[in-house]
Amino acid sequence: MQILSLLQERFSHALDGWVENPEQYKQQVVEARDARHGDYQANLAMSLKNVLSKNPREIAQELVERVELDDICLQPEIAGPGFINLRLKDEFLAEQVAKLAVDPRLTVSEATDSKTFVIDYSSPNVAKPMHVGHIRTTVIGDALARILRFLGHDVIADNHLGDWGTQFGMIIYGYRNFRDDAAFEQQPVAELSRIYRTVQAIVGYQAALPKLPEAEVKLAEAQETLAVVEASPDEDAKQQKKKLKAAKRSVRSVEDSISGLNSKIQAVASAPELLKLAEGHPEIEKRSQLETAKMHAGDAANLELWEKFVPISMEEIDSAYRRLGVEFDYTYGESFYHPMLSGVVERLKDSGLAREDKGAICVFLDEFETPMIIQKSDGAFLYSTTDLATIEYRMEHFKPDAILYVVDHRQGEHFEKLFVAARKMGYRDVELQHVSFGTVLGEDGTPFKTRSGTVMGLDLLLDEAVQAAHAVVCDEERLEKGGLAELSKEETLRIAETVGIGAIKYADLSHNRTSDYKFNIKEMVQLAGETGAYLQYMYARTCSIIARSETNLSMETVGGFEIYLAEQAERDLVLKLLQFEDVLLNTVEEYYPSVLTAYIYSLAKQFALFFDQCPVLKAETRELKESRLALCFATQQVLKQGLELLGIGVVPRM
Repeated sequence: MQILSLLQERFSHALDGWVENPEQYKQQVVEARDARHGDYQANLAMSLKNVLSKNPREIAQELVERVELDDICLQPEIAGPGFINLRLKDEFLAEQVAKLAVDPRLTVSEATDSKTFVIDYSSPNVAKPMHVGHIRTTVIGDALARILRFLGHDVIADNHLGDWGTQFGMIIYGYRNFRDDAAFEQQPVAELSRIYRTVQAIVGYQAALPKLPEAEVKLAEAQETLAVVEASPDEDAKQQKKKLKAAKRSVRSVEDSISGLNSKIQAVASAPELLKLAEGHPEIEKRSQLETAKMHAGDAANLELWEKFVPISMEEIDSAYRRLGVEFDYTYGESFYHPMLSGVVERLKDSGLAREDKGAICVFLDEFETPMIIQKSDGAFLYSTTDLATIEYRMEHFKPDAILYVVDHRQGEHFEKLFVAARKMGYRDVELQHVSFGTVLGEDGTPFKTRSGTVMGLDLLLDEAVQAAHAVVCDEERLEKGGLAELSKEETLRIAETVGIGAIKYADLSHNRTSDYKFNIKEMVQLAGETGAYLQYMYARTCSIIARSETNLSMETVGGFEIYLAEQAERDLVLKLLQFEDVLLNTVEEYYPSVLTAYIYSLAKQFALFFDQCPVLKAETRELKESRLALCFATQQVLKQGLELLGIGVVPRM
């Protein structure tokens, strides 16, 4: 049911023949800011003041006379300078919620203009364990895929794996020189990750050593410049302030650079075994690059190792996806596109979009100061080359109307360049969207890590969430108090798994995706406040009420119940239920799952208010009891469907 769209269309029709392009004004019919004044409000009159050269209240009065709302609303009321307040008729609400309760799709219509979406998300690097950083891309992408499918669109979920390139050269070199055979036998992916981190640390150390003296010279120069500015004030105070600010910024910039270099140096210098490896393996970055080049050239030994590492890594990655309930239609890694890259470069050169610059092949874009490099001087390709090849492949094989990239906000400039280049290549009729997101932070406001300072692995994260959920939801005293002491150990573990993983997903999705957020397991699993656990608990409460009613409720039986809106809390709950489709459409308008999470939370709160104020099992009459059971049933179905679209499970008891 699209109540808002219905009202907007009615007002648009009312403007037909009165103003040009009436469609442009309908978006000014919105939900009421204050429920005391109505359910919705139309704010068109003020915008039409200059168009019609009339007083807004006069325009509002004429709109009320022209618009056909008798079957939906009570008599509209004009307020203030020309606001039109709209209150839906109770009989209309009752009729519509009765339809929702017996409809498997909850009266959500399927798109008449169905589109094909390719959603690129998750994209872990093979041979490295998934970690907390993969949470956001995975759950946001999965939620968008679920919602778009439910709305009737064709969705292709594509996991673009990092299974090729520089990282494998580093891993291959490290595997041959630094591996612990026993550790690899026991936990191969963890050992490959350790190897990779070791090589990375040595590369950073060796690169930082010669840069430090240069940076210290730059710092001395920057400090000298600052001293000169401070000692020779400009007569123009504004200019002096500007010069001081620039000089101080230069000092801070070099200081930050030195701090970063020292950090890389100390990470190795303070670890005797690591220092020994660094001294015994000079120019490790070049050696690793050579291993990468050999692999790209088809070296049998290196390809054999690559073919060995990928399957064992994928087994662990797929295990995490199974636990999260996430599935993909395609899992194409960078290796899949590698044979296509030289062709992409040649086509860009032939079309004049790319040319050589200092030995590298670059795409020069007027919109940016720096070019997009697609092939380095040593012949190596880059992410941009792979991404252009990926667009070519997707356009040829999937023919999408939109490609969504659910990727960290720090890749913003990369995607801006990529999309401009793709347009110049001729891909102008496809929506290309970077669905960016912020960082998961610890309670201290820095990127979330374990106590040891390493990035937290995804398995450990999920385990901690499940344990925390078990402590809260499956506490023996709480179960006994709630009459659930008979729950088996297997069922409590299943509840804890569902609540724990749901808590992580909801906490992530409920935040504006472009914002950073602080990760706090204990808060996420609480049964009060805006948490996934609270929503799952409210779903379980609807199950409990229905079970205790000793009524065999189903869509068939509920269809025979008449709906009564005797109390305001009943009416408010029905209005909230009927907004489900509008919310889903708003969610995908700019790809913000937080729109849906906010709605589900407000629905759960409204149900709690309804349950508190409107006795269900002890209703005054049988008819009123049936009506309220029908509302419980409808709420149960919307809560379940809404959570499912977010990838969050429910349990009947908790």
